[in-house]
Amino acid sequence: MISVVINTLNEEKNLPRVLDSVKNFADEIVVVDMYSDDDTVVLAKKAGAKVYQHKRMGYVEPARNYAIEKATGDWILILDADEEIPKSLTEKLKKLVETPKSYDYFRVPRKNIIFGKWIKHSNWWPDYNIRFFKKGFVSWNEIIHSVPVTCGNGADLEVDEKNAIVHHNYSTIEQYIDRLNRYSSHQKTALLKGGYKFTWKDLIREPMHEFLRRYFQGEGYKDGLHGLSLSLLQAFSELTVYLKVWQEEKFKDEKATVENVTVVVKESQREMNYWVADTLYKIDNSLVQKIKRRFRLS
Repeated sequence: MISVVINTLNEEKNLPRVLDSVKNFADEIVVVDMYSDDDTVVLAKKAGAKVYQHKRMGYVEPARNYAIEKATGDWILILDADEEIPKSLTEKLKKLVETPKSYDYFRVPRKNIIFGKWIKHSNWWPDYNIRFFKKGFVSWNEIIHSVPVTCGNGADLEVDEKNAIVHHNYSTIEQYIDRLNRYSSHQKTALLKGGYKFTWKDLIREPMHEFLRRYFQGEGYKDGLHGLSLSLLQAFSELTVYLKVWQEEKFKDEKATVENVTVVVKESQREMNYWVADTLYKIDNSLVQKIKRRFRLS
Protein backbone atom coordinates (compact mmCIF):
# COMPACT_ATOMS: atom_id res chain seq x y z
CA MET A 1 0.00 0.00 0.00
CA ILE A 2 1.31 3.45 -0.99
CA SER A 3 0.44 6.62 0.89
CA VAL A 4 1.03 10.07 -0.59
CA VAL A 5 1.66 12.70 2.08
CA ILE A 6 1.21 16.43 1.36
CA ASN A 7 1.69 19.34 3.76
CA THR A 8 -0.27 22.49 2.93
CA LEU A 9 -0.85 26.13 3.83
CA ASN A 10 -3.10 28.21 1.58
CA GLU A 11 -2.53 26.00 -1.46
CA GLU A 12 -5.94 26.11 -3.15
CA LYS A 13 -4.30 27.10 -6.47
CA ASN A 14 -1.67 24.35 -6.44
CA LEU A 15 -3.39 21.47 -4.65
CA PRO A 16 -5.69 20.27 -7.47
CA ARG A 17 -2.70 19.74 -9.76
CA VAL A 18 -0.72 17.57 -7.36
CA LEU A 19 -3.80 15.60 -6.32
CA ASP A 20 -4.66 14.92 -9.94
CA SER A 21 -1.14 13.61 -10.59
CA VAL A 22 -1.40 10.94 -7.86
CA LYS A 23 -5.07 9.97 -8.01
CA ASN A 24 -4.37 6.79 -9.99
CA PHE A 25 -1.22 5.99 -8.04
CA ALA A 26 -1.91 6.43 -4.35
CA ASP A 27 -3.86 3.97 -2.23
CA GLU A 28 -4.18 6.75 0.33
CA ILE A 29 -3.68 10.52 0.27
CA VAL A 30 -2.90 12.29 3.54
CA VAL A 31 -3.04 16.10 3.66
CA VAL A 32 -1.75 17.84 6.78
CA ASP A 33 -2.84 21.45 6.67
CA MET A 34 -1.50 24.35 8.73
CA TYR A 35 -4.90 26.02 9.21
CA SER A 36 -5.25 27.52 5.75
CA ASP A 37 -7.32 30.64 5.21
CA ASP A 38 -8.49 29.58 1.76
CA ASP A 39 -10.28 26.48 0.39
CA THR A 40 -7.32 24.12 0.65
CA VAL A 41 -9.04 21.81 3.13
CA VAL A 42 -12.29 21.82 1.16
CA LEU A 43 -10.48 20.79 -2.02
CA ALA A 44 -8.48 18.09 -0.22
CA LYS A 45 -11.59 16.50 1.28
CA LYS A 46 -13.43 16.74 -2.03
CA ALA A 47 -10.60 14.74 -3.64
CA GLY A 48 -10.97 12.03 -1.00
CA ALA A 49 -7.86 12.85 1.01
CA LYS A 50 -7.59 12.24 4.74
CA VAL A 51 -7.14 15.71 6.24
CA TYR A 52 -5.41 16.60 9.52
CA GLN A 53 -4.35 19.91 11.05
CA HIS A 54 -0.98 21.06 12.40
CA LYS A 55 -0.10 24.45 13.84
CA ARG A 56 1.63 26.93 11.56
CA MET A 57 5.42 26.81 11.71
CA GLY A 58 6.62 29.09 8.89
CA TYR A 59 8.23 26.14 7.08
CA VAL A 60 7.29 22.54 6.54
CA GLU A 61 9.93 20.37 8.26
CA PRO A 62 8.37 20.34 11.77
CA ALA A 63 5.11 18.98 10.35
CA ARG A 64 6.65 16.25 8.18
CA ASN A 65 6.90 13.59 10.89
CA TYR A 66 3.37 14.29 12.09
CA ALA A 67 2.08 13.82 8.55
CA ILE A 68 4.01 10.59 8.09
CA GLU A 69 2.58 9.23 11.35
CA LYS A 70 -0.93 9.71 9.98
CA ALA A 71 -0.18 7.62 6.88
CA THR A 72 -1.04 3.92 7.01
CA GLY A 73 0.79 2.75 3.89
CA ASP A 74 3.87 0.54 3.83
CA TRP A 75 5.46 3.01 1.42
CA ILE A 76 5.34 6.80 1.68
CA LEU A 77 5.69 9.36 -1.11
CA ILE A 78 6.26 12.90 0.14
CA LEU A 79 5.10 15.72 -2.12
CA ASP A 80 4.72 19.47 -1.72
CA ALA A 81 1.56 21.17 -2.92
CA ASP A 82 3.45 22.97 -5.69
CA GLU A 83 4.77 19.69 -7.10
CA GLU A 84 3.39 16.92 -9.31
CA ILE A 85 4.64 13.59 -10.59
CA PRO A 86 4.49 12.42 -14.21
CA LYS A 87 2.95 9.08 -15.14
CA SER A 88 6.40 7.73 -15.99
CA LEU A 89 7.51 8.28 -12.37
CA THR A 90 4.40 6.66 -10.88
CA GLU A 91 5.04 3.59 -13.00
CA LYS A 92 8.67 3.53 -11.88
CA LEU A 93 7.75 3.76 -8.20
CA LYS A 94 5.17 0.99 -8.49
CA LYS A 95 7.80 -1.31 -9.99
CA LEU A 96 10.18 -0.50 -7.13
CA VAL A 97 7.55 -1.49 -4.57
CA GLU A 98 6.96 -4.78 -6.37
CA THR A 99 10.68 -5.63 -6.49
CA PRO A 100 11.39 -8.39 -3.91
CA LYS A 101 14.77 -6.98 -2.82
CA SER A 102 13.83 -3.34 -2.98
CA TYR A 103 15.71 -0.64 -1.09
CA ASP A 104 14.29 1.08 1.99
CA TYR A 105 14.33 4.61 0.59
CA PHE A 106 15.02 6.43 -2.66
CA ARG A 107 16.35 9.83 -3.60
CA VAL A 108 14.27 11.23 -6.42
CA PRO A 109 15.45 13.95 -8.85
CA ARG A 110 13.38 17.11 -8.97
CA LYS A 111 12.75 19.31 -11.98
CA ASN A 112 12.52 22.92 -10.79
CA ILE A 113 10.45 25.31 -12.89
CA ILE A 114 11.51 28.84 -11.92
CA PHE A 115 10.22 32.00 -13.57
CA GLY A 116 8.65 29.86 -16.26
CA LYS A 117 11.76 27.84 -17.16
CA TRP A 118 13.20 24.46 -16.23
CA ILE A 119 16.48 25.32 -14.53
CA LYS A 120 18.96 22.64 -15.57
CA HIS A 121 22.05 24.12 -13.91
CA SER A 122 22.84 26.66 -11.13
CA ASN A 123 22.79 23.71 -8.67
CA TRP A 124 19.05 23.29 -9.24
CA TRP A 125 19.31 19.96 -11.11
CA PRO A 126 19.06 17.08 -10.40
CA ASP A 127 18.13 18.46 -6.94
CA TYR A 128 17.89 15.02 -5.36
CA ASN A 129 15.45 14.66 -2.45
CA ILE A 130 14.58 11.63 -0.31
CA ARG A 131 10.87 11.38 -1.07
CA PHE A 132 9.93 7.71 -1.45
CA PHE A 133 10.56 5.30 1.41
CA LYS A 134 9.26 2.50 3.58
CA LYS A 135 7.44 3.80 6.62
CA GLY A 136 9.75 3.92 9.62
CA PHE A 137 12.97 4.29 7.65
CA VAL A 138 13.00 8.09 7.16
CA SER A 139 12.27 11.00 9.49
CA TRP A 140 12.81 14.75 9.52
CA ASN A 141 14.35 17.03 12.11
CA GLU A 142 13.04 20.58 12.58
CA ILE A 143 15.84 22.46 10.83
CA ILE A 144 14.74 24.27 7.68
CA HIS A 145 15.87 22.60 4.42
CA SER A 146 17.48 19.83 6.45
CA VAL A 147 18.42 16.42 5.07
CA PRO A 148 16.16 13.65 6.43
CA VAL A 149 17.48 11.07 8.89
CA THR A 150 17.54 7.61 7.34
CA CYS A 151 18.17 3.99 8.24
CA GLY A 152 18.41 0.94 6.04
CA ASN A 153 19.62 0.94 2.44
CA GLY A 154 18.97 3.74 -0.03
CA ALA A 155 19.42 4.35 -3.73
CA ASP A 156 19.14 7.15 -6.28
CA LEU A 157 16.75 7.05 -9.19
CA GLU A 158 18.49 7.64 -12.49
CA VAL A 159 18.94 11.29 -13.44
CA ASP A 160 16.28 11.51 -16.10
CA GLU A 161 13.37 13.85 -16.66
CA LYS A 162 10.98 10.91 -16.72
CA ASN A 163 12.03 10.01 -13.15
CA ALA A 164 11.71 13.53 -11.80
CA ILE A 165 9.19 15.21 -9.55
CA VAL A 166 8.08 18.41 -11.26
CA HIS A 167 8.42 21.36 -8.88
CA HIS A 168 6.57 24.51 -9.87
CA ASN A 169 8.89 26.61 -7.78
CA TYR A 170 9.12 30.40 -7.87
CA SER A 171 6.81 31.98 -10.44
CA THR A 172 7.41 35.66 -9.57
CA ILE A 173 10.12 37.81 -8.03
CA GLU A 174 7.64 38.83 -5.33
CA GLN A 175 7.12 35.20 -4.37
CA TYR A 176 10.86 34.63 -4.20
CA ILE A 177 11.42 37.64 -1.96
CA ASP A 178 8.52 36.68 0.30
CA ARG A 179 9.98 33.22 0.88
CA LEU A 180 13.48 34.68 1.15
CA ASN A 181 12.33 36.85 4.04
CA ARG A 182 10.78 33.89 5.89
CA TYR A 183 13.55 31.40 5.17
CA SER A 184 16.38 33.80 6.00
CA SER A 185 14.90 34.40 9.45
CA HIS A 186 14.95 30.67 10.18
CA GLN A 187 18.47 30.34 8.75
CA LYS A 188 19.61 33.21 10.95
CA THR A 189 18.22 31.45 14.01
CA ALA A 190 19.96 28.22 13.05
CA LEU A 191 23.28 30.02 12.63
CA LEU A 192 23.02 31.60 16.06
CA LYS A 193 22.00 28.32 17.71
CA GLY A 194 25.04 26.73 16.10
CA GLY A 195 27.31 29.24 17.82
CA TYR A 196 28.02 31.52 14.87
CA LYS A 197 29.63 34.85 15.74
CA PHE A 198 28.96 37.73 13.38
CA THR A 199 31.74 39.36 11.41
CA TRP A 200 31.13 42.09 8.85
CA LYS A 201 33.49 40.28 6.46
CA ASP A 202 30.81 37.63 5.88
CA LEU A 203 28.57 40.30 4.37
CA ILE A 204 30.97 40.25 1.44
CA ARG A 205 32.37 36.74 1.53
CA GLU A 206 29.19 34.66 1.87
CA PRO A 207 27.07 36.34 -0.84
CA MET A 208 30.03 36.34 -3.22
CA HIS A 209 30.74 32.67 -2.52
CA GLU A 210 27.10 31.81 -3.14
CA PHE A 211 27.06 33.70 -6.45
CA LEU A 212 30.26 32.04 -7.67
CA ARG A 213 29.03 28.62 -6.56
CA ARG A 214 25.80 29.03 -8.48
CA TYR A 215 26.84 30.93 -11.58
CA PHE A 216 30.32 29.57 -12.32
CA GLN A 217 30.86 26.33 -10.41
CA GLY A 218 27.21 25.30 -10.88
CA GLU A 219 27.30 26.45 -14.53
CA GLY A 220 24.40 28.85 -14.04
CA TYR A 221 25.54 30.69 -17.14
CA LYS A 222 24.10 27.80 -19.15
CA ASP A 223 20.65 28.82 -17.90
CA GLY A 224 21.06 32.24 -19.53
CA LEU A 225 19.48 35.25 -17.89
CA HIS A 226 17.52 32.94 -15.58
CA GLY A 227 20.78 31.51 -14.25
CA LEU A 228 22.32 34.94 -13.72
CA SER A 229 19.20 36.27 -12.00
CA LEU A 230 18.86 33.26 -9.70
CA SER A 231 22.54 33.34 -8.79
CA LEU A 232 22.21 37.00 -7.81
CA LEU A 233 19.01 36.33 -5.87
CA GLN A 234 20.63 33.48 -3.99
CA ALA A 235 23.55 35.76 -3.17
CA PHE A 236 21.11 38.38 -1.90
CA SER A 237 19.46 35.71 0.22
CA GLU A 238 22.81 34.95 1.86
CA LEU A 239 23.40 38.65 2.47
CA THR A 240 19.99 38.91 4.13
CA VAL A 241 20.76 36.03 6.50
CA TYR A 242 23.94 37.66 7.77
CA LEU A 243 22.35 41.10 7.98
CA LYS A 244 19.65 39.59 10.19
CA VAL A 245 22.34 38.11 12.42
CA TRP A 246 23.82 41.62 12.68
CA GLN A 247 20.37 42.91 13.52
CA GLU A 248 20.18 40.42 16.40
CA GLU A 249 23.31 42.06 17.76
CA LYS A 250 21.49 45.43 17.75
CA PHE A 251 23.47 46.62 14.73
CA LYS A 252 26.68 46.67 16.74
CA ASP A 253 29.29 48.72 14.92
CA GLU A 254 32.50 47.14 13.70
CA LYS A 255 35.63 48.49 12.04
CA ALA A 256 34.49 48.10 8.44
CA THR A 257 36.82 50.81 7.17
CA VAL A 258 37.36 51.33 3.48
CA GLU A 259 40.86 49.88 3.86
CA ASN A 260 39.54 46.72 5.53
CA VAL A 261 36.70 46.36 3.06
CA THR A 262 39.15 46.71 0.18
CA VAL A 263 41.22 43.81 1.51
CA VAL A 264 38.17 41.51 1.73
CA VAL A 265 36.94 42.59 -1.71
CA LYS A 266 40.34 41.76 -3.20
CA GLU A 267 40.20 38.31 -1.59
CA SER A 268 36.80 37.70 -3.14
CA GLN A 269 38.07 39.08 -6.43
CA ARG A 270 40.82 36.46 -6.51
CA GLU A 271 38.21 33.76 -6.03
CA MET A 272 36.13 35.25 -8.83
CA ASN A 273 39.16 35.41 -11.14
CA TYR A 274 39.77 31.71 -10.55
CA TRP A 275 36.21 30.74 -11.45
CA VAL A 276 36.09 33.06 -14.45
CA ALA A 277 39.29 31.54 -15.84
CA ASP A 278 38.07 28.00 -15.10
CA THR A 279 34.77 28.66 -16.85
CA LEU A 280 36.34 30.27 -19.90
CA TYR A 281 38.68 27.29 -20.18
CA LYS A 282 35.70 24.92 -20.19
CA ILE A 283 33.92 26.97 -22.83
CA ASP A 284 36.85 27.71 -25.12
CA ASN A 285 40.45 26.94 -24.26
CA SER A 286 41.67 29.06 -27.17
CA LEU A 287 39.87 32.07 -25.69
CA VAL A 288 41.79 31.66 -22.43
CA GLN A 289 45.08 31.60 -24.31
CA LYS A 290 44.14 34.80 -26.12
CA ILE A 291 43.37 36.50 -22.81
CA LYS A 292 46.66 35.33 -21.28
CA ARG A 293 48.62 36.62 -24.28
CA ARG A 294 46.83 39.94 -24.08
CA PHE A 295 47.74 40.41 -20.42
CA ARG A 296 51.36 39.40 -21.03
CA LEU A 297 51.65 42.04 -23.74
CA SER A 298 50.00 44.79 -21.69
